[in-house]
Amino acid sequence: MVQLSVCVEMFWHDLPYEERVRRVARLGFKAFEFWGWKGKDLQKIKAAALDTGLTVAAMTLEPGFALLRRAYEAELVQGMKETARVARDLGCRTIIVTTGNTYDDETYEITRRRVVRHYRAIARVAEDNGLTLVLEPLNTLVDHHGYWLTKMAQAVDIVEEVGSPAAKILDDIYHQQITEGNIIPNLTAYIRYIGHFHTAGHPGRHELVGGELDYRAIFKAIDATGYTGYVGLEYSPTIDTEESLKQALSLA
Repeated sequence: MVQLSVCVEMFWHDLPYEERVRRVARLGFKAFEFWGWKGKDLQKIKAAALDTGLTVAAMTLEPGFALLRRAYEAELVQGMKETARVARDLGCRTIIVTTGNTYDDETYEITRRRVVRHYRAIARVAEDNGLTLVLEPLNTLVDHHGYWLTKMAQAVDIVEEVGSPAAKILDDIYHQQITEGNIIPNLTAYIRYIGHFHTAGHPGRHELVGGELDYRAIFKAIDATGYTGYVGLEYSPTIDTEESLKQALSLA
C-alpha cells in the first residue's frame, strides 16, 4: 500500500498551515508536505506535526527554481545549508529541487553541465545532513512555460552524473503525463532513481478519479517496485476538500 502525503499548499487556502496539518491528521493521513519554508510560521507547523504525529514528508529548497542560475553556486550551497537546518528541526528528510527556466542564449548541454555542478554541490550538503534531494521535471505545455527540465530520462542522466546517494528524482505523474506519458513503464524502469512522487488528475490538476490516469493501477505499479517512500497529493479539489482527500485515500 502506497504511503500518501498531503501537500497542504493545495488545500484549505483560507486556513493557517498548522490547522491544515491537523485536518490532514483527522482524515487519517500519516504525512504532509509543503513548498518553500520562508515566510511560514515553522514553529506552529512543527507543533502541529508533533501534536498529530504526522511526518513532514517533503519541503522545497530555498531558493527555488534556481539550480541552473548562472554564477549562483555559493548562494545555492548557503540556501541548502539553511534548508537543511529547517528540515532537521521539522524531522523532514526529503528536499524538492527545481531548476528554473531555460536560458535562450545557451545550448541545452551548457545548461546541463552547470546544473550537474550545482546539484553535486548541494548534494554534498544533503549527504552531510542525512537528506535526500529530489529533482523535479515539470511540464511546459500547461503549467510551467519555459521550464528547463521536462523528461524523466533527462533527470536520470543528471542524477547518474552527479553520482551522490543524496541525489534522486521527484516523479510528478501529472507533469509527466502531460510531457511524455508512459507513466507505469517509466516509473518501473527508473524506480531506483526516484525519491518521491507527486500526483494529480489530468486534465485540470484535480482529483485522482475521473481523468485519463488510472491511479489504482499506478499505485499498484508503485507498490510492485518495492518503493517505500511517500506519494504526495498535489492537486486542486473541485469537490468538498475532505471528501476529495478521502476519495484519494481510498485508492491507496
